Amino acid sequence: MDPLMPPPVRRIALDREPTVAPPRPAPNGVATNGSAATAPVAAAARSRAASKPPVSAVRERMSIESVWLAYGEKWVVRDVSLPVRQGEVLALIGASGSGKTTLLRSLNRLTEITAGAGRAGRITLDGQDIHELEVNDLRRRVTMVFQQPNPFPMSIYENVAYALRERTDSGRRRRARRAQLEPKVREALQRAGLHDEVGDDLDRSALALSGGQQQRLCIARALAAEPEVLLLDEPCSALDPISTAVIEELVIGLRESVAVVIVTHNLQQAFRVADHVAFMHLGELVEYGAAEQVFDRPTQQRTRDYVSGVFG
Repeated sequence: MDPLMPPPVRRIALDREPTVAPPRPAPNGVATNGSAATAPVAAAARSRAASKPPVSAVRERMSIESVWLAYGEKWVVRDVSLPVRQGEVLALIGASGSGKTTLLRSLNRLTEITAGAGRAGRITLDGQDIHELEVNDLRRRVTMVFQQPNPFPMSIYENVAYALRERTDSGRRRRARRAQLEPKVREALQRAGLHDEVGDDLDRSALALSGGQQQRLCIARALAAEPEVLLLDEPCSALDPISTAVIEELVIGLRESVAVVIVTHNLQQAFRVADHVAFMHLGELVEYGAAEQVFDRPTQQRTRDYVSGVFG
């Protein structure tokens, strides 16, 4: 056969009318026709909505007002304004280099430890500018859990007790005994969904725990400080799907008692856990809204392109 000629058309006889297959979902979990989320994602949205605190329980804890952030001469966050509310989970999404992690780190002034960092605009915690607060007090009230689990090389008990001791003054810290601290250690582990797995052996090394358990221990350590805001920087990126699901359930449950901000590259995860989503691109806030609106009915073309997988 001539290699330049197309192959012959093969026709198959059918005894019934063919049915049209539904649109194939994109890898990020949003249907390719852009009209609706796939069934598992929609179910997650219904589950999240069912557990959502009443509107009266939602209140603003932090306010990001026209914030610009720079490293050296390069502005990596440009004029971003967002609310951070207790009773809600806020997800920051966007491609690598969009500025979302830098924005997250600015909420408890971790950007300041990078040489050449600069800022403009205002961030407040309960109405007070965070740069007027003593930095250690700020980081107790606005705590961070990082991408890689980072438990201290000590026992499970001591990991959480360390945070409890840091909450007290030096005199009381020296007097604090295990009998006083252990109930609070156990309470923090329960809030992090870990107590049932480790409660019978708190003296076990934290380094002997699985990756998912270590990450929940880090969340327990953060919660022991009784923060008002919990910052999560890609907390599940190094975890297996089962551990990821456990932490996602934990995040949804925590929003009633603490404001939660999570950075994630996983769009399905953002849809599952977030009440509001902020999409950032090249340092700019492109779109902010309820998770269902941003994923199903985005108003900006760049958002539509990102959530449909055109880039990212």
